[in-house]
Amino acid sequence: MPPTEPGRLLLKLKPGATPGASLPLLAGALRALGATSLTQKFPRSLPPSPEQPGSVDLRLVYEVQVPPTVPLTQARAQLLATGGVEYVEPAYVRQPQYQPNDPLADSAGTTPQYHLKLTQAYRAWDFTRGDTSMVIGLTDTGMRVSHEDLVRQLKYNYADPINGLDDDHDGYVDNFRGWDTSHGNNDPAPEDPTVTHGSTVVGIAAGQANNGLGGAGVGFNCKYLPVQVFPSDGTGTFAGYEAIVYAADHGCRVINMSWGGEGGYSRYEQDVCAYAAINRDAVLVAAAGNSGRTALFYPASYDYVLAVASTDAADAKASSATYNYRIDLAAPGMNIRSVFGRGSASAAGPVDQDYWVGSGSSFASPQVAAAAALVRVRFPQLTAEQVRAQLRRAADPALYQLPANAAYAGQLGAGRLNVARAVAAISQREARVVASTFAPSQPTGYNAGDTLQLSATVRNLLLPISGLQVTLTSLSPYLVVRRGSYPVGSLATLGQASNAAQPFRLAVAAAVPTNTVATLRYRLTAPDGYQTDQYLDVLLSPDFAQLDAGDLVVSLTGRGNIGYENPNGTGGLGLGYKQDAQLLAEGGLLLATSPTRVADRLRAAPGTTRQSFYELGALRRLLPGPRADQQFTTTFRDSLPDPQRPRSVGVRVRERGQSWASPAARRGVILLDYVLRNLTADTLKPLYAGLFMDWDLPGSANRNVARYDSVRRLGYCYDPTDTRVYTGVRVLSAQPASAYAIDNNAASGSPLYLGDGFSPAEKYLALSGGTTRATWSAGPGDIAQVLSARVARLAPGDSVAVAFALVAASTLPALQAAADEAQRTYQQVLAAAPPAAPAGWQLYPNPTAGPLRVGLPLGAGAVMMEVLNELGQLVRRQALPAGGGELSLAGLPAGLYWLRATGGAGTPLRGRVAKY
Repeated sequence: MPPTEPGRLLLKLKPGATPGASLPLLAGALRALGATSLTQKFPRSLPPSPEQPGSVDLRLVYEVQVPPTVPLTQARAQLLATGGVEYVEPAYVRQPQYQPNDPLADSAGTTPQYHLKLTQAYRAWDFTRGDTSMVIGLTDTGMRVSHEDLVRQLKYNYADPINGLDDDHDGYVDNFRGWDTSHGNNDPAPEDPTVTHGSTVVGIAAGQANNGLGGAGVGFNCKYLPVQVFPSDGTGTFAGYEAIVYAADHGCRVINMSWGGEGGYSRYEQDVCAYAAINRDAVLVAAAGNSGRTALFYPASYDYVLAVASTDAADAKASSATYNYRIDLAAPGMNIRSVFGRGSASAAGPVDQDYWVGSGSSFASPQVAAAAALVRVRFPQLTAEQVRAQLRRAADPALYQLPANAAYAGQLGAGRLNVARAVAAISQREARVVASTFAPSQPTGYNAGDTLQLSATVRNLLLPISGLQVTLTSLSPYLVVRRGSYPVGSLATLGQASNAAQPFRLAVAAAVPTNTVATLRYRLTAPDGYQTDQYLDVLLSPDFAQLDAGDLVVSLTGRGNIGYENPNGTGGLGLGYKQDAQLLAEGGLLLATSPTRVADRLRAAPGTTRQSFYELGALRRLLPGPRADQQFTTTFRDSLPDPQRPRSVGVRVRERGQSWASPAARRGVILLDYVLRNLTADTLKPLYAGLFMDWDLPGSANRNVARYDSVRRLGYCYDPTDTRVYTGVRVLSAQPASAYAIDNNAASGSPLYLGDGFSPAEKYLALSGGTTRATWSAGPGDIAQVLSARVARLAPGDSVAVAFALVAASTLPALQAAADEAQRTYQQVLAAAPPAAPAGWQLYPNPTAGPLRVGLPLGAGAVMMEVLNELGQLVRRQALPAGGGELSLAGLPAGLYWLRATGGAGTPLRGRVAKY
């Protein structure tokens, strides 16, 4: 994940919402979080239009500053709980994408700009040399605008001269020669003169041509607008996405982004890209990264962005180049000569007359951006979407014929940039899948055995096409295409069609590794030889499952977390009840046998989480489950304690979650039971197992109280001033129960102080502290609760079951009724301990994760063992000799099974075993 700005959050209001009187809950949540500011990010942005499908409203985006110590999970839950917020995200910090050579050790001064010849820019200039009215937005580290090859290419804003006034009333004072979004001032030059990345990028795209000095930018006569996004003086913040909006709002028809980061998908960042590309019709171009492996970089991998990979002078993939199926095309990125701007400290020459050679996708991207500017000048009728298509179709696919690129088929885009072909004529066709819709729609991904449908919307962006055919193929063995052909027929320019009436059909394999990303390929063909490919990724066997049969909805992960896998609010959809979508900041399983031996995946030191548990197999979601409308199962464990890991507990966990659509009393219940097996050589005495739940309830997450119902062993939480929902946890299994209420904002010196983190000793205290602090009523606050069960002793190899119920309701009596229904359900149909075997028989271990050892009574002789599922169906038969042996349960899903013995003498067996 990329780094983030501590305390800086980005939120988007739901359409129609505004801060203030119409959203009093938002104001309360901000006060509770200690927010010091709420600033509308783009108050002057262009509103969405019905005539521009997909356009976005950036006026709804706000920046919030909270104390850096506030966990993202807490802030996210409290802000979403107000009901008026669409998303809350951290502010990611992206980095420039380049790998510069050392100019002092390079004879680069005489190196020609080979990329101009390779991409046929010289020939392109016979068709067009651009125009001074075409402006390329260069968002980068800052540029030395006084350089001899740059000073006359800058698009000066004569409507706002430097006089201390906002003469053009655009909200920016004296933005005569661009803007520095990282500092909020009108100087786009880097504060540190040794920072040259931006100057080099500008020189490649828009360096002055035909002036007898230095090199030539691909854009020739096109101008550039400098927007600094990276501070170089230790102050300010990364502001790349603010720069995209600034450039789009200030007339840039093309915007270059030679920066980015691996991973960290952001809805806010995607919104910004959509605004610039759709609302403002700008062509966005971004460097695809220099990781040297297949990875998704952002913004390059966002929709509406041309992603550019780096190649060398021989058209081979650069050794450092990132490659993936989201890349659109490649361009030379190795040893590219351009402006330096550092000064005579090197052999490059005086500061405004120096040049050098650099490498990386940062220097491939501005070539494509400049080519896009030339296309826009040559064909002004084309939309940004069509310009992107023209550049893709004009690219040279011959690079895939090189042996060096054989391993990267389809992952370097359509080919290497060809500027001449792009501006010569609109002689190409490009049909493209512009929307993919799955049914059922599962943003969380698909599980083993699922079947699904896929509808594709195809748009023809360039010349008319006839006989178009779309063929869908899976590149993964775990996702099978059962119907994969769609005859589109003929499409006029900008015409589109969909196969919604007869969608593609797919099926997920029966066994899929956790978090598998399966790639689908769309191949679009026509009878005259036209062909183009697109790719679509689908997440299979995700590391969390959604239980949503009833009114209480929760995400459960494969490693014991509840709601979310990560503190940044990813790896899950949270916990919600009816209309209240986000009620939990953080939750999960806690195990402990001493103050130093604790296992969990919850918060630890500030900004960190414990990583005790790891999965042993893929989680499963059954629809329906054997005794519920939905069932979730997973198995995980922590490490064995040793001198290197003395804080481990040494337990394997089989977790099962269940939810129901009926009866009504169960709609507010999620049942969670855990089978714990001691993997160590010592008896664990005692062993505590509990659930940590950091509740954030409406109306104000900072105004909650905690109560404990000792009769029901139910800990619950609510807002006493604006009581909309009650939530809680009930201990269902028979072990002694403990309940501990935590004030997240307690002062230093409190028995449990979270200001410096959540230590193992504090977790043990919360698990083992009994019920003396089960209730928090000293004053409403930001409350968490731990409900736990105490296992007196667990011998080596033995297993024990503990069970809890998550419950929610609109009133306290309804919450109590839901808790009672959970207890009845657990006792009557989900008892964790299977019936004992008849005298003389032995079944162990029970529960089991693998083979079951069956001991036969003396004199019983050989038997035929039959295994029946919960429906009474025979699922396994195996002969056992006299005395017994191992009965294999391999391949059977987790659940409860009946055993029946036939043949032999002695007492007949009708036993029950649990497999996890």
